[in-house]
Amino acid sequence: MQPVRMLKTRLAPSTGTARKFASRMTATSILASFAMLSLHAHAAMNLCAAPALQTSERTNSDPGVKALVSNVQAHLNEPAHAVRQLHTEGTLPHEGIYDQSKEAEKDLDLLRDAALAWRATSDDRYLKLVDRLLYAWVTTYQPSFNPIDETPFEGLILAYDMTASALPVKTRNATMTFLAKLANGYIAQIDAQQRPLTGTFRNNWQSHRVKLIAMAAFTLDNRKMIEAAQRLYVEHVNDNIAPDGTTVDFGERDALHYVTYDLQPLVTAALAARRHNRNWLNERAPSGATLAAALNWLTPYATGAKTHDEFVRSTVPFDAKRREAGLPGYSGQWDPKNAAELYHLAARLDGRYTPVALKLAPTPPAWLAVCLPLPAR
Repeated sequence: MQPVRMLKTRLAPSTGTARKFASRMTATSILASFAMLSLHAHAAMNLCAAPALQTSERTNSDPGVKALVSNVQAHLNEPAHAVRQLHTEGTLPHEGIYDQSKEAEKDLDLLRDAALAWRATSDDRYLKLVDRLLYAWVTTYQPSFNPIDETPFEGLILAYDMTASALPVKTRNATMTFLAKLANGYIAQIDAQQRPLTGTFRNNWQSHRVKLIAMAAFTLDNRKMIEAAQRLYVEHVNDNIAPDGTTVDFGERDALHYVTYDLQPLVTAALAARRHNRNWLNERAPSGATLAAALNWLTPYATGAKTHDEFVRSTVPFDAKRREAGLPGYSGQWDPKNAAELYHLAARLDGRYTPVALKLAPTPPAWLAVCLPLPAR
């Protein structure tokens, strides 16, 4: 039903113009115009399935919904904090532009939440906030193609996905250009590498590349990009996940922290693919590996049946640097609650993960509760 509503939204402003010039158009050109509009109407991946709330539902809505909307309302008049570059990878707090980047990144979460608030309430103030922040970011930021720095752009992609049909043409076109540049840049970067892929083109960095490519591809409904996303997803599962579910990152870092960081972007990519009737959770790589196998491998640690001391045998010097700086989570036993969002996302793909998710956190993050309110069945 969603594509029909989107089509009406896009057609409504142009109805008078269409009548005025219809006499000058051939039947073929009219049909072609409507075909193009229809294609645009299906452009968004619609990852967030929640319908708009009715007035009575808003009054009695979930506390998570109310909290999300209230938080967005508190930031309605804030200026955009768009920057030309983000950089947090490989740096500690107060080093380089780490602090500035973290502050600017808050806009990307706010974009997502503002789009969800608009979807839930139909209040145009939230749509205007999305429009203002979105246009500022896509016309200011210059992609570095460092996936660790740029993984927060999932918030921007989700915001565009939910609001594309209602945005001004200027913002919509600028965002489409930005997302195409981002995704195509990552695809080109990966395809330029020698095979088999090694280093950061095999570990968690590649998971974040695949996520950004997939989310942009499905949002733009670009067939060529979607096929590239599918190809690179399968290749990465083959490279990163063993048939028994262990990951390259666990071998390199000796840390469940990085298993979670590795799998969450892949689950997010799989959620985007599912809206286009693709089952990436169980997509089998040539080796026999699947994303589901990796989640199943992690599950005993998430439930507390197994425990793990973090980073003891990590081969990455930066892990020791963070441990020495006293950053939480880089020594001692892994806290399963760090996988709560991962399993709440996974539960939206397969209801088997719902008990694990609820054990880790009785309620999902507010944005996810609004975006995908019901676990998969």
